[in-house]
Amino acid sequence: MTSKTAVMICGHGSRDTEAIQEFDLLAHHLRRRLPERDVESGFLEFARPVIRDGLDKLKARGAGRILALPGMLFAAGHVKNDLPWEVNSFAAENPGIEVKFGRELAVELKLLRAAAERIEAAERASTRRVDRSDTLLLVVGRGTNDPDANSNISKVTRMLWEGMGFGWAEAAYSGVTAPLVDAALDRAIRLGFPRIVVFPYFLFTGILVKRIYQWTDEAAARFPQVEFLKALYLRDHPLVIDTFIDRLRELEDGQAAMNCQLCKYREQTLGHEGELGAVQTGHHHHVRGIGTDDDHHHGHGHDHDHAHAHHHHHHHDH
Repeated sequence: MTSKTAVMICGHGSRDTEAIQEFDLLAHHLRRRLPERDVESGFLEFARPVIRDGLDKLKARGAGRILALPGMLFAAGHVKNDLPWEVNSFAAENPGIEVKFGRELAVELKLLRAAAERIEAAERASTRRVDRSDTLLLVVGRGTNDPDANSNISKVTRMLWEGMGFGWAEAAYSGVTAPLVDAALDRAIRLGFPRIVVFPYFLFTGILVKRIYQWTDEAAARFPQVEFLKALYLRDHPLVIDTFIDRLRELEDGQAAMNCQLCKYREQTLGHEGELGAVQTGHHHHVRGIGTDDDHHHGHGHDHDHAHAHHHHHHHDH
């Protein structure tokens, strides 16, 4: 068996062509940062290449060890369930290749600094002078049916609020869970701040991010007395790339471990007691590799909100 080590970057996938282009840009940056590694990327759903395509390419090029990294911020159903199922299935069929699966980017100081820079850039772009103490920050996460993952947005919101000195901050979500962005904006208006900064805590654009910005524009039209600033999502900020490199080094050193303390698949989490120890299985077969909107020449009004149940084996296989 060859000792050649390769890297597989596992993306979520989207119907939105711009989202795929931005993920590919991230993969490009990582290839530049890892010239000594064979790097492939693939998607869990919609776009091609799918994750299995990338793994098969690395195998064909002689990889004896594959380090698989989830290209996702938080560990909800995809990182706890779908991606491990994809990676573990490949590993079971290729016992001669060592396959290791890393952890999500998580709540990370480098990402918080990147987020702060995105917010600061939105403030600088305004022609109005408004103090931070007179500004409300709305941090928007993707939204999942996993309360552990959702709670991370609340933590990010609190750390940005205190770290940057905003007068108030709220967390909201683009789908699946409450509060949704439109409801959160309506509530934020009533607090009376002259400026509201909306920051999507997302890696890439897509239908959900565009929906967040659309909700913000609609609120701005209804409440012209308030200044609404739309901050850019994280995208390929250098500190995002640095965090991916950190996760890779953890995996190489054998230190990668998900925080399972509040995971609904390992513990009896309030309101999700029936999901303890659920079997890990992939359930994106129906959308794996079916293509983006450009492939089908039509639009869809969602970016897959994932309201369905995620099941997971309690050992995590990490």
